[in-house]
Amino acid sequence: MSETKRAVVLGAGMAGILAAIKLRETPNVDVVVYEKSDRVGGTWRENTYPGLTCDTPSHHYTYSFARNPNWSSYLPPGPEIQSYFEGVAERFGVYPLTHFGEECIKAEFLNGKWELEFASGHKDSAEILIAATGVLHHPSMPNIEGASDFKGALFHSSRWDHSIPLEDKRIAVIGSGSTGVQICSALAGKVAQFEHFVRTPQWIMPVDNTPFTAEQIASFQDPDVLAEAMDFEGYAAAVNAYTEALLDDQSEMAQQMAGACLMNLEQSVQDPELKEALRPDHKAMCKRLIFSPDYYQAIQRPKTRLVRSGIKRIVENGIETEDGELHELDIIVYATGFQADRFVRPMDVIGRNGVSLNTLWADYPKAYLALSLPDFPNFFMLNGPNGPVGNFSLVEIAENQWGWVEQLLEPVLSGTASEVCCTAEGMITYEARREEAARKTVWYTGGCNSWYLNAAGIPASWPWTFKDFEVAMANPVWADIDLR
Repeated sequence: MSETKRAVVLGAGMAGILAAIKLRETPNVDVVVYEKSDRVGGTWRENTYPGLTCDTPSHHYTYSFARNPNWSSYLPPGPEIQSYFEGVAERFGVYPLTHFGEECIKAEFLNGKWELEFASGHKDSAEILIAATGVLHHPSMPNIEGASDFKGALFHSSRWDHSIPLEDKRIAVIGSGSTGVQICSALAGKVAQFEHFVRTPQWIMPVDNTPFTAEQIASFQDPDVLAEAMDFEGYAAAVNAYTEALLDDQSEMAQQMAGACLMNLEQSVQDPELKEALRPDHKAMCKRLIFSPDYYQAIQRPKTRLVRSGIKRIVENGIETEDGELHELDIIVYATGFQADRFVRPMDVIGRNGVSLNTLWADYPKAYLALSLPDFPNFFMLNGPNGPVGNFSLVEIAENQWGWVEQLLEPVLSGTASEVCCTAEGMITYEARREEAARKTVWYTGGCNSWYLNAAGIPASWPWTFKDFEVAMANPVWADIDLR
């Protein structure tokens, strides 16, 4: 029998919960989870803004081993998602494994183990290190002149101040991604004044988010009925067709999706000036496509306004735009996204022979299949650099990734090897191939700038189909793997 290995999971969001459950089920593994916050949930713990919704179908935004028949609607609201992850963590015994309020600041591979240091002063060591630290959790704060002069409330959407009543307030939201759109849908027409500051309009894909009826939810309690409703084959085909559209903006699916977005704009917005102000100047899907059942209706509500003029400065009583207008406000919300290139940073990660992650990522983050790094043995990132992003389930992505990680860990856990990671040659070859393919996607050719692009202007994502991803995760290329 092989000796017990210790595994540390950093982060108790969706991916960390998954890793903890899977490692807990693995023989001869002692697993512990460290979470910097006070609760599980990750993205869904930190984001609590009005209108928060996932744009992946609710029944597919679940672990395959823990389906949830009780979602209230087709697109799941944030509080329900948070409750779901808390329930799964409870049900599968993640809480006893987890230390909250522990932020890892350094991880160094020494003498066959990862030596870990935490902000609290706590230390630990483990043969296996899983970074499930998330992607979108370091808020991106715009540098706007005069922000400190504002006398009202100003905060990032992921740091929503729920102590402030909204009904009688004049509110501005800056940012036109999914978050800005969702907040607009939730608050427009329901507050004293709502202004949506949009630098770059985005294509909006219409979606029906009618709540499930009580009868439907009751029927979903039958696993067979739920499976039929989920239509796994049809869903997989749709996801793969979506990824094919990203790779070829002239494909039939790409044309259909672009047409649906265009029709949504043309038919939903009556005022010709507003319609033109909302018309994007780039191809559909060049940015992360926004799914919304009612944004165009929301922006046309009373006491609601789209602002396209650039922001000149923030003053004590509002925002001054470049056209000279003063927008008097009580609340300013930055729906400006996150620093998508941080990943495990600011944690200092040092691999074999003193190799630093910061040095390896001096130009931009990269990893072999988004999971492994050369000379970082037994270290795996879930949802790491250049992995699949888009309008499909990150839960499904993480489960596929874990299937690959499990296969690589098998030699370590069985005792036939003590260290496993990708080779330097394997990563260099893979990244060159990935970059070449990424330059052919609509993210690169579609005429827009987005958080999908890395510091070199290259799309930082998986540039092949979802089916290709599933095949790659199921079949490790051992020639690219360094086993010692």
